Amino acid sequence: MAKMTEHRKLKKWVADMARMCRPDRIVWIDGSEAEKRCLEKEACATGEVIRLNKKKLPGCLYHRTAVNDVARTEGLTFICTKRKHNAGPTNNWMSPAKGYAKARKIFRNAMKGRTMYVIPFSMGPIGSPFSKIGIELTDSIYVVLNMRIMTRIGKDVLKSLGRDGEFTKCLHSKADLDIKRRLILHFPEDNTIWSVGSGYGGNVLLGKKCLSLRIASYLGKCEKWMAEHMLILGIEKPNGQIEYIAGAFPSACGKTNLAMLIPPKGLKKKGYKIWTVGDDIAWMRIDSDGRLWAVNPEAGFFGVAPGTNSKTNPNAVITSRKNTIFTNVLLKPDKTVWWEGGDGKTPSKGIDWMGRPWKPGMLDDNGNVIKGAHPNSRFTAPIGQCPTHTFRLDHHHGVPISAIILGGRRARLAPLVYESFDWEHGVYVGSTMASERTAAQVGKLGEVRRDPMAMLPFCGYNMADYFRHWLKMGKRMQKAPKIFHVNWFKTDKNGKILWPGFGDNLRVLEWVLGRCDKTAGAKKTPIGYMPGARDLDLTGLKLSPDTLKELLSIDKKEWGRELKEQEIFFKRFGSDLPPEILREHKALKKRLG
Repeated sequence: MAKMTEHRKLKKWVADMARMCRPDRIVWIDGSEAEKRCLEKEACATGEVIRLNKKKLPGCLYHRTAVNDVARTEGLTFICTKRKHNAGPTNNWMSPAKGYAKARKIFRNAMKGRTMYVIPFSMGPIGSPFSKIGIELTDSIYVVLNMRIMTRIGKDVLKSLGRDGEFTKCLHSKADLDIKRRLILHFPEDNTIWSVGSGYGGNVLLGKKCLSLRIASYLGKCEKWMAEHMLILGIEKPNGQIEYIAGAFPSACGKTNLAMLIPPKGLKKKGYKIWTVGDDIAWMRIDSDGRLWAVNPEAGFFGVAPGTNSKTNPNAVITSRKNTIFTNVLLKPDKTVWWEGGDGKTPSKGIDWMGRPWKPGMLDDNGNVIKGAHPNSRFTAPIGQCPTHTFRLDHHHGVPISAIILGGRRARLAPLVYESFDWEHGVYVGSTMASERTAAQVGKLGEVRRDPMAMLPFCGYNMADYFRHWLKMGKRMQKAPKIFHVNWFKTDKNGKILWPGFGDNLRVLEWVLGRCDKTAGAKKTPIGYMPGARDLDLTGLKLSPDTLKELLSIDKKEWGRELKEQEIFFKRFGSDLPPEILREHKALKKRLG
């Protein structure tokens, strides 16, 4: 395969990294089915993966990570820029010189006795003006098999790269999986990512969060486009017209479920159809028509398994029935899988995510229930298997975005939905996005976590400059998308969630598109435009007038406290915070009286 590229810089870089890591051999990945079969056979032989039941889960594999390696390690993730200020106050910073030096010590000889796989991959359709090419070097077949699903890989990528094309240099080694020798380093000024000491997807599938968000957000700022932690959803209206929405939500807010939603019975009669473009990342550019267009740079889903079932997300269940890699779920005796909150009865026994015999009701030494699947267990599945996947997934210009929705989990503060007054106000709304911790998350119950545009862990540069970039992009657009805020999780005083969510969220999205088309009514409130009781189609939904009133209510005392918390958050950015954000904050304060 190395003979198939005449890219001198690429070949030199691979040779340099091999001299440092010392693999026994180097294999260039061509992306063929024959190659896939060989890799799977080898991984099964070494125990890196287990082949699942061929009849019930055809083409599916099972994998376990190390016990200390089950999620993104944000504390060990760094942005390495020459100036600390360029990384900003919300990122961990390390100088490039120190980062390279620390990592080299761990990478040195890390691949001895192993194979270095060279994975040419494209984030986005190969050859699209949106797309970026990366080369990942890894000693993990698990990584190769996941990258096959999550990205476009192989010969065609090298052909597109040509003899001198630009690429992101991605180096990964499991090394010894020692958390004390684990680093995930991003060098935006060098277009480079080094990840060592981990085998977990979010840390090692370097095309995902590392390239598609942290590095791409920096490239987007420099090149005047946007890399966002957003789903992309197409809604086909009864007249056959399809409009597209991008949406940013922090974790535990139902982003994947929304991307694949099924219209409720009350709206199905109208003829709505849903098209899934992506569930996690959106790259957006201003096209020649002055509008914002978006692509999903990924080719698969890396979804959280627990809680995914035929009620919460039937399309995800269908998508993962074949050619899927399951990580850290329960392995049943018949070589199928199960997880808490999944379909079917709880199995009477199995092998848990740590490889131990498991039965329901088992307790640990502290009296806590031992779960069969890890709470962050995953499935990696091709997006082409999703029943709602769009034919425009590989469209080189992407899809036009009519609206951007921002969401969070707020028990009492935010109403069901409101529309920002304009782009600038919408950027302010996004900059103040937050969610409250649930019982399933580490930390104080109800504690507010700020997560602007759901990008706090993923912005590859100073977030104050990120806000400024959003403001500049809005000024460059001839017709900017309208920006909305939604909250599916508002509760009554007893803590009961008021809105049914899931497919019924389409009722809110219908109003959102109606506002974009100037066909839906709204009332002006201090926080933005909101629907009246008659502006939402609630056909077939048993929702009392009092409940709807509470869903659309604004508590000025709650908002007063919110404004004070926002001020504390904004102080982190000092004088770097764009004056437009402070101006919108003061204006809201005045409107609330």
